[in-house]
Amino acid sequence: MSTYLITGGAGFIGSHVADRLVERGDRVLALDDLSGGSVGNLAHAASQGDRVRLVEGSVLDAELVERCMREADVCLHLAAALGVKRIVDHPLETLLANVRGTDIVMAAANRLGRRLLFASSSEVYGKRTAEGLSEDADCTIGAPARSRWSYAIGKLFGESLAHAYIQDAGADIITVRLFNVVGPRQSGAYGMVLPRFVAQAIAGKPLTIYGDGTQSRCFTSIHDVVNAVEGLLGSNSAGGATYNVGASKSIRIDELARMVIDRAGSSSCIVRIPYPQAYGAGYEELGSRVPDTSALRGSTGREPLRGIEQMIDEVIESQRAAAPRVVRLPAGRSRPRRPAAIARGA
Repeated sequence: MSTYLITGGAGFIGSHVADRLVERGDRVLALDDLSGGSVGNLAHAASQGDRVRLVEGSVLDAELVERCMREADVCLHLAAALGVKRIVDHPLETLLANVRGTDIVMAAANRLGRRLLFASSSEVYGKRTAEGLSEDADCTIGAPARSRWSYAIGKLFGESLAHAYIQDAGADIITVRLFNVVGPRQSGAYGMVLPRFVAQAIAGKPLTIYGDGTQSRCFTSIHDVVNAVEGLLGSNSAGGATYNVGASKSIRIDELARMVIDRAGSSSCIVRIPYPQAYGAGYEELGSRVPDTSALRGSTGREPLRGIEQMIDEVIESQRAAAPRVVRLPAGRSRPRRPAAIARGA
């Protein structure tokens, strides 16, 4: 039994990784400030026994990170300020949170000799829009003055920092570049397109496409991501390298919207909103990024397998199941059901 520190452990990706770890008998220490995650996301992991503990706090708190790291055997650094809407609206907050947080977590892991998995993003490829992007492809980032690139710049800093620790200190760090991860528990509040489309379709509201809809994405199931992460953590040869984790088939956003409407049995229409209206002046959109995942396959024998139809169906099912259950009280008042209790500590 090992103890895994997951920063951002109550978030969308972190909670699914926690599920897998506790199901196989490991312990999880989830460090999360709950700005994007929720206690409810850890309900399934908590139902498996007492092997998950939530520590409410920030990766910007160096003393807290140090204490948590001392309890752990391995760290997964997933915490980040993310979401297109948040990035565009709060570029300084996004950049500083990602840069400082990663610096603090990697420094603590290095001091204590802990294996670390760092979650980067396909955003680091910048304006590169190509088939079969490999991990050693050039990254072409747009002008720093455009807020759209602050997230990519922060993640590139994290990757560079990881390589420096590996080279100078012999650190055991694995970097994963995640491509458009989707699945149950993901919120559309900060611009994530699939959960937003599903919520609109279920409610019978128009599906809002930003731009003309011809831009495409390679969506990756959260379950495939968890499989890849588990495989890399269990590999003796994965340390020191970077891995693309993403599906190899892309889909246009307007096609995605039509599929969501069809699979949700919705009567919603589609509305297109120009980028300047959605995100303000200066926002840059991209074409398509398709990953080469041969490195992941070579190290773990694993690669993303789920198709977009299954991903859409899982998000639809999840959102319908998560619809608030209301208990009727006197005088017309109501109270939503509360999530399962989670052990907390610091």
